[in-house]
Order: sequence, then structure tokens, then C-alpha cells
Amino acid sequence: MQKPDSPAQRHRENLVMEMKAASRVTVIGMILDAFLGIIKVIGGALFHSQALLVDGIHSFTDVASDFVVLGAMKLSRQEPDENHPYGHQRIETFGTLVLGSILIAVGAALAWENTLRLVEGNIDTIPEWPVLVAAGISVACKEWIFRYTRHIGQAIRSDLIIANAWHSRTDAFSSAVVLVSTVGAMLGLVWLDVLAAVAIAAIIIHIGWKFTWDSVQELVDTGLSADDTKTLINIARNTDGVLNVHELRSRRMGQDILLDIHLVVRPEISVSEGHQIGMQVVAGMRNSLENIIDINFHIDAENDEDQYPTTEKLPSRAEVTSIIAEHLGEIPQRSRLRLHYLRNKLHLEIFLGEPCPETVFTPDNIRRHLEGYPWFGSARVWVASDAAPER
Repeated sequence: MQKPDSPAQRHRENLVMEMKAASRVTVIGMILDAFLGIIKVIGGALFHSQALLVDGIHSFTDVASDFVVLGAMKLSRQEPDENHPYGHQRIETFGTLVLGSILIAVGAALAWENTLRLVEGNIDTIPEWPVLVAAGISVACKEWIFRYTRHIGQAIRSDLIIANAWHSRTDAFSSAVVLVSTVGAMLGLVWLDVLAAVAIAAIIIHIGWKFTWDSVQELVDTGLSADDTKTLINIARNTDGVLNVHELRSRRMGQDILLDIHLVVRPEISVSEGHQIGMQVVAGMRNSLENIIDINFHIDAENDEDQYPTTEKLPSRAEVTSIIAEHLGEIPQRSRLRLHYLRNKLHLEIFLGEPCPETVFTPDNIRRHLEGYPWFGSARVWVASDAAPER
């Protein structure tokens, strides 16, 4: 019988499939962008349309961005390694940042050049009808590649692919602007062609800024929205065994979400029960947000960040055992010592597994010998022959 795939193996297979899908759609888009760029640049130069020429340059920036996407996707879909235990998704974010920066730079240069032409007013050429044909072909092709690329980006949960899709959509928008401005210029509004070039450049700048800003937000570890954070906290608080949640931190790596959470539980429960409560919280959170890949939970017996900050002055188990042996003698065999570090005090529980002198390991006797220590809080003794504790 074949063993089911492990989560790590499934993750590796998903990375491979995502890389293949991203590469395929990007290469198709790159070929289409190069074809349209050549048509529009040549058409704009031969048939006197500054707007179509700028639109062609926009298409060539799509080709450049496609190269960025291919490189970033290849690197970001690598498996986690020793130096990158959380994976390489931030490379994709950096690639989106580079893509946005390219768009801003290209758009600003084109906007400046054509704004100067508008101010100087030396516009005397009228676009010819082939400009309309080139712009119409561009609108149809870019709208198709936008829808195809966005579909793949959503399927593989890639912000970079989705950003590249919207880059294609801006090219479709700009080609539509060329259509309108060309018709206007043919009707006598010659300056409309150059104004359209400025408008297209502004569109490029706007999209580039959006990509850049979103990437910066992720790179500086911006957390989840207030609504998502509130939802996750409520899930944790409603989990059986959780008394409170006093810290929840989140960050993103690409589309993936990483969480750190502190859960307050009853102080007397076992370590294994605390861990099980934490796993129930993890399951609830994963059902709420599917993109969560890592949840690091910390089990607290109290909210140690407010009234009782953590201290290093409390003794360890070895030190406590030594102090008890010095004052009361060795704890009998088959007996257990349980320590509770609460409110910056140490509370003792001794479970006696065999008979011993009643005057030695009693709560009153323990308190009498240990109350002089500033860390001592309380003592309880449980005797095997009596289910009730001595106080």
C-alpha cells in the first residue's frame, strides 16, 4: 500500500506546478508584448501618432517586466533551505518592487517629454487610420492576456503574476485611450494625441506606484488587517481551554501568512494538555484563513507582560531541590515535585508516593523553612494514601 504524501512533499510538488504555470503564462505574454510593441512603435512613427508610440514603449516595458517575473518566480519557488527556513517568497515581493519601480521611471520620463510638447505647442501632425487598426488589435490582445494571466496568478496565489496581469490591463487601457485620441485628432483636435500620451504615462505611473507601495508594506512586515486579526483572536479565545490571548503578531511572505500567538491557559494543566490546546487553536485558525502556513504558539500560565513581568531571579528545579534537601532532607523516592512559576513567585506541589515522617513534608513545615526566601509563594502536599491535599 502506497504511503500518503507528506505535507513537505506536497509543498514541493505545488512549488513545481506553480513554477511551470507561471513560466508558461509569462512566456506567452512576453511574446505577445514584443509583437505588439513592434507594431505600435513602428505604426506610431510611420503614421504620426505620439500616443501609439508611447503605448508601444509601454508594451516593451511589459517585455522587461516579464523577464523580471520569470527570474523572480524561479527563485521564489525554491524549497526552504538552511539559510531561508521560511522559504524564498520574499524574492517574489522584491521582484514586484522592481517591476513597480520600472513602471514609475518609464511613465515619468514619457509624461515629462509629452508635457513639454503640449506646453511648447508645436503639434502639427495628424495620426492616420492605421493607428486605429494597431490600437484595436492591442486592446483585444491585451485584454485576453490580462484575463488569462490573472486567472493563473489567482490559481497559484502569486501577487507577482497578478501584478503582471494588471500591467497588461494598463496596456489595454492605454490602447483604448489611443483609439479615442486618434479619432479626436482626425476630427481636428490635433493636441489630443499628445494629451493622450501624457494620460497613458500617468496610468503607467499609478500602477507602478501601487505595486511598489504594496511590496514595501510586505517587506517591512506589515501585519494582517484589523478585521482578520480580530477574527483570529476570537477563534483562539473561543477554543476550549484558552483563558485569554495577550499577543498576536502576523506578517506576510508573498501570499503566505505567518503568525505568533501567546495563549493563556490554566496554570495547573500539564505541558501536553497545553500543547494540545495550542494545536486546536492552530486548526481553527487554518480553517479561517487558508493562506496560513506557519503558526508559532506560546503557552502562558498567566499574562506575564502586564502586572507580572518575567524575571530571571526565580530558582531552577535543581536549585529548589537542593534547598529542600538542605532544610528538610531528600524528597522520598517515588515522589514528585511540581513547580508553578506564577506572579513572580514559586509555588510548590509535592506528591508523596510512599510513607514518610508526618512532621517533615507538611505544608506548614515547608513554609516555615522556605518562607524566608523572597521567591517562595506557597506549598501543597499530596499523600498517596489520601486523595485530599494537606494545606
